[in-house]
Amino acid sequence: MAQESSHVVRAAGPHRVVVIVDENSNPFELGCATEVFGLRRPELGRDLYDFRLCSPEPRTLMRDGFFTLTGVADLEAVESADTLIVPNRPDVEVPRRPVVLDAVRRAHARGARLVGFCSGAFTLAEAGVLDGRRATAHWQWADSFRARFPSVRLETDVLFVDDGDILTAAGSAAALDLGLYVVRRDHGAEVANSVSRRLVFAAHRDGGQRQFVERPVPRVPDESLAPVLAWALERLDAPLAVSDLAARASVSAATLHRRFQAQLGCTPLVWLTGERLALACRLIERGESGVEAVARRSGLGTAANLRALMRRKIGLTPLEYRHRFGPGIGRGTYS
Repeated sequence: MAQESSHVVRAAGPHRVVVIVDENSNPFELGCATEVFGLRRPELGRDLYDFRLCSPEPRTLMRDGFFTLTGVADLEAVESADTLIVPNRPDVEVPRRPVVLDAVRRAHARGARLVGFCSGAFTLAEAGVLDGRRATAHWQWADSFRARFPSVRLETDVLFVDDGDILTAAGSAAALDLGLYVVRRDHGAEVANSVSRRLVFAAHRDGGQRQFVERPVPRVPDESLAPVLAWALERLDAPLAVSDLAARASVSAATLHRRFQAQLGCTPLVWLTGERLALACRLIERGESGVEAVARRSGLGTAANLRALMRRKIGLTPLEYRHRFGPGIGRGTYS
């Protein structure tokens, strides 16, 4: 599971996200970065990030010549980045430009948070900042990555990895998962949910989920989990167990487990716990008074269980989370 990222948003002004676009970069991941970090947010009444694109050249020919990028900053923009998103491209065997790698190293040395989408892990590894660190990349390049960078602890069966100040996402769509995860880290679950609604994308898929899950053509009767998931989400504060979900779906617990693994890439219990933790975070952000009340309303039972889960999954205590994302300290005990 991802760990707490060490980089936090500066109080002095908007957190600056800079994306390096290099020759043959993938436009999809660039679009993901722009959608998550670059758009204005009038529905929130504030902008979340100061977003900039930069490139080593005045004109950058992107993926297979389909797009040409012009009119962006040069690499000097990297020097002021709080978060730097590095180039990703399909020709993973072609070395990255030394000037780009040098910019990545300098950003890392001064404490910027580094993000690699898909093959961006190759850029980070070439720069030498992943040695001895955890990372992920697209499953189809796993063998190539391991052969070239044996000192990196590659995790191939996850959506994304948070290794503190360096975060990597597995494939194209996982860039959105990691982007929303970063927004949730920086601004809380409510803001991340707002961004995901504009994207019409799932607000939260745990980074530990598998990159590739089987999605066979449904047989009759329909085996979609959507009805039972919707039913459970309305009852998170109830003492739901896997057996309750199975009964609602009219299947055995073993069958339900197989369907969760095939369709969501996780077990029913992992999904249920993750949704309850997400609800707990939203309650804290909205000002729910007292950790016991939050634990009870989110279905996590006890304050001790809530504290343990938040420390393990988010890296913050309820009190720390409230200080960072809540409306202010109210009544009740948070610790």
